Amino acid sequence: MHNILIMESVANKTSIKGGEFLIKETSYKDIFIPEEFSEEQKMMAAAAQDFIDKEIFPHVDRIDSMEEGLMESIVTKAGELGLLGISVPEEYGGMGMNFNTSMLIADIIAASGSFSTTYGAHTGIGTLPILYYGTEDQKTKYLPKLATGEWKSCYCLTEPDAGSDANSGKTKATLTADGKHYLINGQKMWISNAGFADLFIVFAKIDDDKDLTAFLVEKSFGGITMNDEERKLGIKGSSTRQVFFNDCKVPVENMLSERGSGFKIAVNILNVGRIKLGAGVINACKHLTTTSVNYANERIQFDQPISNFGAIKHKLASMAVKTYGIESASYRAGQNIDDYIDLLISEGMDPSKAKLKSLEQFAIECAIIKVHGSEALDYVVDEGVQIFGGMGFSEEAPMARAYRDARITRIYEGTNEINRMLLVGMMFKKALKGELDFMTPAMAVSKELTSVPSFDPIDKSKPLATEKEVVKNLKKAILMVSGKAAEVFGQKLNDEQELLMLLADMLIELYVSESVILRTEKLIELYEEDGSRLYQNLARIYLYEAVQKIKSHGDEAVSSFVSGDELKVMLMGMKRFTKMDPLNTIEMRRDIAKHIISSNKFPYSLYN
Repeated sequence: MHNILIMESVANKTSIKGGEFLIKETSYKDIFIPEEFSEEQKMMAAAAQDFIDKEIFPHVDRIDSMEEGLMESIVTKAGELGLLGISVPEEYGGMGMNFNTSMLIADIIAASGSFSTTYGAHTGIGTLPILYYGTEDQKTKYLPKLATGEWKSCYCLTEPDAGSDANSGKTKATLTADGKHYLINGQKMWISNAGFADLFIVFAKIDDDKDLTAFLVEKSFGGITMNDEERKLGIKGSSTRQVFFNDCKVPVENMLSERGSGFKIAVNILNVGRIKLGAGVINACKHLTTTSVNYANERIQFDQPISNFGAIKHKLASMAVKTYGIESASYRAGQNIDDYIDLLISEGMDPSKAKLKSLEQFAIECAIIKVHGSEALDYVVDEGVQIFGGMGFSEEAPMARAYRDARITRIYEGTNEINRMLLVGMMFKKALKGELDFMTPAMAVSKELTSVPSFDPIDKSKPLATEKEVVKNLKKAILMVSGKAAEVFGQKLNDEQELLMLLADMLIELYVSESVILRTEKLIELYEEDGSRLYQNLARIYLYEAVQKIKSHGDEAVSSFVSGDELKVMLMGMKRFTKMDPLNTIEMRRDIAKHIISSNKFPYSLYN
């Protein structure tokens, strides 16, 4: 009876599946917001912040110069504090925290530049494949060493001729005559942490297999050589090398999961990497906003601080708006993943399988967070450089390094272009499988186009009622365009890359817009109307700009595959479904900037 009650409780929390945000209305009561983190989680976040304040920020020049042994020693210290084992169960030497907590720590570490890449490579793609796919012996042998930092790890997937097409890799694994070892031969490139890794997760094809197989390769096995460290545009302090395997002798028991399952492992682990990367920009955005306002308050021009000027206020406010958006969306998705994990475990599924299944379920959201987060960071750091002016271009000031470090985020864990096409493809694939019925509501929207618009009044006594109605209509706009695209192109839609990119941007802006509105609705209940004014301004500006983007992308999309009277009807539909009352965004931005300038930092704080 107790288990049944637990299952019912968890099932009630899991009111939405991956991708359903497009076709279902979500209540603010069913989402998680970062203001709800527990005291224990806040303490962990504060400890992570204290770590980067003491171990990273004072030594950034030494880190970027790749001082011998420095990054490795920092990773070891992170392990001693428990920061490497957030996701590793206690029985394997970790802390056994939930997924959203691991997102939180990735968020805080985000501000550390090169170390953020090192940290993510070790704790994510360098550890989770073993946790999710390893045998009990493999977990017992390797996870405690990785969780404590005794060993460092790296993930060897990318090859010179196989970037986005990872499964086309040519690295080979051949069984020895005695059947006890595999000999691995091949080349990998862009391998983070390779310079000091003790454990390599290597993907290779056995004989003439179509699909990759994964292996756990200890450096001590021999047959491993490397090129010198790559000279990179940014994240200069992270180790990035080409790795060569020459008859590297790997025991057969070090195969990870089953033969031919390597590509599946790679795809599923990338889901983790994507959402962690998206969350892993938040604190960087906050730190950069604070750094920018510090400079703006000190920089005197025309006998006053440049923070007094409207153009600077606009930039500071916009930086906060972008950050609020990715923060709201990240933790909403992270908690959805946690809730679904809990549901699957309550139904009897193995915890490791439950985590993988949940990440697969929310793969669309993972891709959304990756794309949006990386581009939010790029926006924030670019504006930071602009606020610094000429000093922003100087290596003597902090913005130059931040600008270079941020650029990689749009490339790794799958380029943003690949992720855009993937997330739309996954949406349609779910529809074809019957897992996500968006054609029925799309057809309903199509009928609505030819009907008389409803003029039922909105109950404006409810907080953000108008904004919620706008979000509801944005869903109709996207359903109208995507439904027609599916009808016109069918299975060939995947070949229409420009169209997929437009649809992806519409979906991304919808998900983040809904996330900020739902979070703010919850904050109004928490802080009441006056105390939530800042958040309301942040949310309304985000939504206002998103509506304009969705309208523009929708018009461009339908104009590419519809013509004549039908085009006119659909363009009228876009106008109808993207209607939003004008906002005085200048005044709202000034109000946000006032918070930032007066406090001389990012406008709100969650953890300290």
